[in-house]
Amino acid sequence: MTKNSSESRKDPMSSAFGEARAAAARGEVPVGAVIVWEGREIAAAGNRTLEDRDPTAHAEVLAIRAAAAVLGSERLTGCDLYVTLEPCAMCAGAISFARIRRLYFAASDEKGGAVENGPRFFAQPTCHHAPEVYGGIRESEAAELLRGFFKERREVGNSE
Repeated sequence: MTKNSSESRKDPMSSAFGEARAAAARGEVPVGAVIVWEGREIAAAGNRTLEDRDPTAHAEVLAIRAAAAVLGSERLTGCDLYVTLEPCAMCAGAISFARIRRLYFAASDEKGGAVENGPRFFAQPTCHHAPEVYGGIRESEAAELLRGFFKERREVGNSE
């Protein structure tokens, strides 16, 4: 993925929010993810579970797949992942197996999260690799995006 100089200076979390908004516009749960390697965004994705008819098509998994293709390796040891929602157990497992260096996420997910909530995947003795984790980045913005998405879906559902 090539970026011009103004794009390469963009905040990766802002790019993740862009992916989340694009996912919402497609009717997907608004979650976006970006992977950065050596200061460059090399992969970005939003949720595509409905579009792809694939329950594993979470933003994080899609971004990991794309980054692995760019780097030609299943190990993303020098990479940082930015995501708008705390990863679920499936995504936490993929992050661990990919050997992501750092995880930055926006909103916590009390119901489906697996990093600071639920199973706390990276704290388990069976976890082979745990990234450095930084949560709560632009949390209120991410929470509002999600609330607005689900509120709109409920309203549409009630009007039919």
